[in-house]
Amino acid sequence: MFKNLINWSKQEYSYLPWRKKRTLYTTLVSEIMLQQTTVPTVINKFTPFLKQFPTIKKLSLATDEEVCIAWKGLGYYSRARNLRNAAVEIVKNHKGKIPHDYESLRKLTGIGEYTANAILSIGHKEMNMALDANIERVLCRYLGLKLNKGPNLKKELSLYLEKNKFTAKLIDICPRELNEALMDLGRVYCQAKKTDCESCLISINCKACKRGDPLTYPLAVKKDKKIYQLDLLRVILVEKGEILAHKRKKGQWLVDQWELPTFILKSEDKNLVQYPKLKKSPKLDKKFEFKSSITKYKITNHVIQMNYQDFRRIIPASTHFKFIKLDTEEQNFTTATLKALRMRI
Repeated sequence: MFKNLINWSKQEYSYLPWRKKRTLYTTLVSEIMLQQTTVPTVINKFTPFLKQFPTIKKLSLATDEEVCIAWKGLGYYSRARNLRNAAVEIVKNHKGKIPHDYESLRKLTGIGEYTANAILSIGHKEMNMALDANIERVLCRYLGLKLNKGPNLKKELSLYLEKNKFTAKLIDICPRELNEALMDLGRVYCQAKKTDCESCLISINCKACKRGDPLTYPLAVKKDKKIYQLDLLRVILVEKGEILAHKRKKGQWLVDQWELPTFILKSEDKNLVQYPKLKKSPKLDKKFEFKSSITKYKITNHVIQMNYQDFRRIIPASTHFKFIKLDTEEQNFTTATLKALRMRI
């Protein structure tokens, strides 16, 4: 059964660049990139990233900013910084060799339970189930497990697999190939909100499919998450090929990235302190606004271009900005900044 699934996975997805030439390093990079980022997006960034940082040693010698610029487009930049820090630790503590055991892997910055198991199963071919969201969903449906979504799902599923000796029963199955095939299945035919059981290679033995209710696995837990509306003013001020910006600091959103001068115009969350507030807004044009979101905030971004004299009239006295080279390739600008620049320049 699983062999048919593995054959399908090989035929359809062997072209993925991280599956063509495997090393522990390429496995580490691809697994970090694929966390919370779609496969098509990672395909475009994986090869250029490896060209710039072909080895653990090269990556360890890079600066955070260099790595984040190479990471541009993948989002969640803390992953890039953690990957670089892990490379430094591997060079310093493991003579530049990625560890071969779970405990040592887990001690590396940014390496969680899933990534450690993925490296061991995909990189070392050890019989470890790398339980990401796709595999958790597929196995809950296949095994008919009514487990709750949430932080305990991985632990409960792992305990079930161990108790029932799931991996021990998989004779002549390559762990790497099985993990990748289950990931592909969850990504293509067994999605969170959509299933194609007719095309699925293991549906004949899938308990959720037999019961006719695969979308109810795993069980959804109702969340009462407050969403806040937020209006931000983003100011473009360019002089002599340089743009006024500020670098986000630790404790702020998008740390270490460059951002346009940004101010709160209106916020439902009165405790928000990410940006300074403007008591009076300049005249705005609806043509130059766009929507975005971050954490629990739905944001309307208002973009305005002005000269330095007008800018000094409206900004709070305590804010600090500096002129930097206006180069969207070299500078690690936030996504919102890039959108604003495309809109007005």
